[in-house]
Amino acid sequence: MRTAIYGAGSLGTVMGAYLTNNGVDVDLINRNKAHVDALKKNGARITGTVDKLVQVKAMTPDEMSGTYDIIFLMTKQLNNREVVTFLKDFLADDGVIVTLQNGIPEDSVAEIIGADRTIGCVVEWGATMTAPGESMLTSDPQSLSFHMGGMAGIPDEKLQQVKGVLEHMCPVEIETNLRGARWSKLLINATFSGLGTVIGGTFGDVTGDGTAREIAIRCMKEVIDVGRAAGVTFAPVQGKDIVSLFYWKNPVKKAVAKLILPLAMKKHAAIEPSMLQDLKKNKPCEVDAINGVVCAWGKKTGVPTPVNDQIVKLIREIQEGKRATGKANLSDFR
Repeated sequence: MRTAIYGAGSLGTVMGAYLTNNGVDVDLINRNKAHVDALKKNGARITGTVDKLVQVKAMTPDEMSGTYDIIFLMTKQLNNREVVTFLKDFLADDGVIVTLQNGIPEDSVAEIIGADRTIGCVVEWGATMTAPGESMLTSDPQSLSFHMGGMAGIPDEKLQQVKGVLEHMCPVEIETNLRGARWSKLLINATFSGLGTVIGGTFGDVTGDGTAREIAIRCMKEVIDVGRAAGVTFAPVQGKDIVSLFYWKNPVKKAVAKLILPLAMKKHAAIEPSMLQDLKKNKPCEVDAINGVVCAWGKKTGVPTPVNDQIVKLIREIQEGKRATGKANLSDFR
């Protein structure tokens, strides 16, 4: 069985190192030649909450050949049409693309290769690229997990095959409610990646600031209201019912939600938002695939999304060089 990680950046390098170290033959593919060269020469160096150096197989897209049974897709959604069209020729006849992207990416992948070849997977941990060939795991190694599910037509044996591969890294849960799992991850990303990018900090910087925490609680409620209006049943995250924990309609419940927020995110406090990582590298970020999705569904369902609207506005202005990241941006939410 041939397996590849396409877009082996911060997350993919960590995942590739874990899989390789535990016996999976996997190709790490990335367009960044300096990163690939470092992986070839030195191996994948994983720092942060672990310390690993693993010799891996790495290549650039132009070095790919043959077909793969499983391609884990870890690029940004911005170029999905171009990327998935390219990967289609490298899929085995019964091969699948497993999208581990943020937001709700399955439809854009399935549109090109078919729903019966598309699997969605939610990544419940974080990482940051620190140098070519090096990535820092920013989540507690005991709290790593995946939630995955297939679209219509995916055979159960294929799901189990992919699950078996991913379990070489950490626990995997098969989701019958993939849409709910996606929206639960979207809830976390819209809140902590969105606000973390606005203030230029980590998830822990969001929960550690009183003003940011107030905005975070409002953002979470907004996503839940929009999701429910869209007919979503939010899935548990690592066994926890986040709707019960953080949804509020009165001051008492809101105060409790604010109080427990730092505790709930403690094991992931060091995560640096991927959008912030992109902005630091002067790359376009995927705010439209995260907070922008909430805003779009808010318009469809008639649910106001002022917090997410403001996050999108601020991040676009940061991306355009019209403002800097920082806690001063929180005053714009008043």
